[in-house]
Amino acid sequence: KPGTINPHTGFKSEVYVLTKDEGGRHTPFFTGYKPQFYFRTTDITGEVNLPEGVEMVMPGDNIEMTVELIHPIAMEEGLRFAIREGGRTVASGVVATITK
Repeated sequence: KPGTINPHTGFKSEVYVLTKDEGGRHTPFFTGYKPQFYFRTTDITGEVNLPEGVEMVMPGDNIEMTVELIHPIAMEEGLRFAIREGGRTVASGVVATITK
């Protein structure tokens, strides 16, 4: 029902990074990576923050990471999203905890 989902910009997520064979990236990404996050029907840029001690994420990895979106969007914990780069999906994830 309307008004039950609030807009947010920050969240912790659990993400699976597609392998090259699955159509994903060929190379790792690092903290500061700014892909498009695709929620429902909305593409929005967000910045990836990897956990302390994790230098990079390789294709095929499962990772918990924090994301900061450039604009708030309506989301709730458990919402699934895709991470896209140049129009193709390179990872999929789920909102674990909303942080702001």
